[in-house]
Amino acid sequence: MNLKIKILTTGGTIDKVYFDQKSTFAVGESTVGEILKEANVTFEFESESIMRKDSLDMTDEDRQIILEKIRTESCRHIILTHGTDTMIETAKMLLAVSEKVIVLTGSMSPARFRSSDAFFNFGGAVAAVQILPPGVYIAMNGLIFDPQRARKNREENRFEEI
Repeated sequence: MNLKIKILTTGGTIDKVYFDQKSTFAVGESTVGEILKEANVTFEFESESIMRKDSLDMTDEDRQIILEKIRTESCRHIILTHGTDTMIETAKMLLAVSEKVIVLTGSMSPARFRSSDAFFNFGGAVAAVQILPPGVYIAMNGLIFDPQRARKNREENRFEEI
């Protein structure tokens, strides 16, 4: 199989960096390249940063930029890393794109943390983008969600079907 995956990054917790002196977090460089290198993947991929934002700071204009980028992307298999707080809103906007497999993923704690869900969620997205039919999906917590039937449960710190 000669599959190429395009990975687009937008920021979110998956790429956050902790600044100890300030006791704050900020979105840093994408960790996607490091994750794939450590995983020793053999599929062809290309990674590109669209923006570096916490999803709570994302606007409708930002979502429009993401939509246009994906709409004009020649690759049919796309993983979009995104902050979890507004991931569902972005996924719903991307439903306007057809004939591509688009999988959104992120994490509840930064990938740079030893006990992060980032690697697991990203691995789920890689598997999902290869086997699912065209559409928009969310890969979180070991499950694949239809964005029209998903929500983030903040109390349980996970995604779930509604």
